[in-house]
Amino acid sequence: MWREPRTPKASRLRQRKFALIHRLPRLADQLSGTLTRSYTRCGKPTCRCVHGKGHAAWSLTYMIQGRRHVERIPAQWAEKVERRVAAGRELQDAVKEVLAANVQLLVLAKQQENKGKKRKK
Repeated sequence: MWREPRTPKASRLRQRKFALIHRLPRLADQLSGTLTRSYTRCGKPTCRCVHGKGHAAWSLTYMIQGRRHVERIPAQWAEKVERRVAAGRELQDAVKEVLAANVQLLVLAKQQENKGKKRKK
């Protein structure tokens, strides 16, 4: 098993990694996907949407097992759903950054071990 490197760079990476982990919002309320607003026409010949841009409609687009799904969202839910989607994006970005820090720490540990082996020879 490799040992954690003891360098200033490694220390900064570990500090950043744990700061990200502690900052993560609660997982239970996060959503993945994209919330979009589009405009549709209802088809009624006397409706105001005939001459305007249409009725606002919100939808959440997301992936499950490689398949794209679209779910209509009531207008009164749009603000809360957008906050949950933003939190989901924040989580995904933080996870990517933590995984990148872990790889960098592994590379630093390998470099440190190789330097130690060269000194012993």
